[in-house]
Amino acid sequence: MKRLLIVDDDDAMRRLFRLNLSDEYEIIDTPDPDLALGLAMEHKPDAILMDVRMPKHSGIDLCRAFGSISKTQPIPIFFISGETSNETREACRSMGAAGYLEKPVDFEILKTSLAKIRSQTQVPRTEVRVHLRVELKLSGKDIHGEPFVETTFTENVSVSAFLCRCTAVLAKDSTVEVSMVSNFNKFAGKARMVRMDDRPKCPTLYGFRFLEKKGEWILQ
Repeated sequence: MKRLLIVDDDDAMRRLFRLNLSDEYEIIDTPDPDLALGLAMEHKPDAILMDVRMPKHSGIDLCRAFGSISKTQPIPIFFISGETSNETREACRSMGAAGYLEKPVDFEILKTSLAKIRSQTQVPRTEVRVHLRVELKLSGKDIHGEPFVETTFTENVSVSAFLCRCTAVLAKDSTVEVSMVSNFNKFAGKARMVRMDDRPKCPTLYGFRFLEKKGEWILQ
């Protein structure tokens, strides 16, 4: 049975998590963010569910602490928040969060997200992201199974991942081939789409993580 660590100072919220998730997951929970790091190192959870706002420390600060330690850095973190602002959501995403859910929690959506956890698809939270505009060519199949080829520009990059817009509509976990246009369309590798941000009147912003890299990439 997979194990979850829940960090939330709201006793009723932790009880609700247990009620909805304990049939499928072993639950470790605490209201005290000061204890969370030790519990994560001791119990090695498959994922962490964390409130964004807590009296002692913010969830973002705690996420940063998890990312600074090699034993806890790979654990996917899902933020749970009563806030609806895009600023808070983007702050959590910039920390490499695996997901962001607003209260009241839709537990069917949460269960679906947890079922898809693959720690290797998450961009390491300590991996440096660089705001860099580099032209790439993406090719693959869209959500309807139709092939596409498109050139785009990155918004940020890291050693193993990148963020860019794409007019093709992609399914979660879909795979694309990536080539460096500035390097004569040289094949860079295959990448999996790990997150998306769909905004009105703009091409969707996708986050990709490399499954394999061939040859030269922007950062080594």
